[in-house]
Amino acid sequence: MSDLGLVPPISIDDLEQASQVCDAAARGAGVSVRSLTDLADLARVVELFADVWGRSANPPVSLEMLRALTKAGNYVGGAVEHGRLVGACVGFFHAPSEDALHSHIAGVVPEATGRSIGFALKLHQRAWALGRGVEEIAWTFDPLVARNAWFNLVKLGAQPSEYLANFYGPMQDDLNGTDDTDRLLVRWRLRDPEVAAACAGRLRGADVPWSSAAGAVEVLRPDRSGRPERIDAEGPLALVRVPTDVERLRVTDPATARSWRESVREVLGEMLQAGGRVEGFDRTGCYVVRRTS
Repeated sequence: MSDLGLVPPISIDDLEQASQVCDAAARGAGVSVRSLTDLADLARVVELFADVWGRSANPPVSLEMLRALTKAGNYVGGAVEHGRLVGACVGFFHAPSEDALHSHIAGVVPEATGRSIGFALKLHQRAWALGRGVEEIAWTFDPLVARNAWFNLVKLGAQPSEYLANFYGPMQDDLNGTDDTDRLLVRWRLRDPEVAAACAGRLRGADVPWSSAAGAVEVLRPDRSGRPERIDAEGPLALVRVPTDVERLRVTDPATARSWRESVREVLGEMLQAGGRVEGFDRTGCYVVRRTS
């Protein structure tokens, strides 16, 4: 929540900068990104999410819900390539006093991943929100999925604020399987200088060698068999590793995947609950956490 007496109002410069980086990201990804309100477009969003999550019988969102959200002034954005919808993102507003948008779901068709289409969608959402006077966007992601942690914390510059154990309950889809749905809640402060720098492509990822030189200690890592190994080590900076590809691990070794879920919940979840702060995520799959004690 922002204090309008202390935070300067969103300026024309803020909006122009957000629009410019949004347009550049879309060009780089080879797509056009726009808000979607037409019923046919919304139906394509429903189909896209159903395909991505493998839930054709029970899509993650319904057409009726999207129609109601857009009518009420909420966000539905889509990335289009040669007339085909290849990515989409949906968000709705928090309580009025919180001055924030909750980004509920975003996805890109599998054959279009790796092209930064998700990045273009998030920058469009940021520009859309700033244009409506919104200072912050919040969303959740699975802390075990290393590529999503890198994307959210480094490429976008969002900041984790809370660990949510089994937040959605059982989902039984192609992405989550039978795993508990633990999530990290992140907050994306849209005018923060580090966020603006990340959106412009100037990344500040964590660096484990540097962190170790600064006194960071490993508290969770894989053992020789790939299972999680917890280490009791003191120090202000803690390194919490996650599997390289937990989605594949859920298929090839579900027991080890469940063990990682439990260990990350115990280690990362407990540190955040105690007031710890995630200071970054290393490309090798490691959270850097500043502990309170």
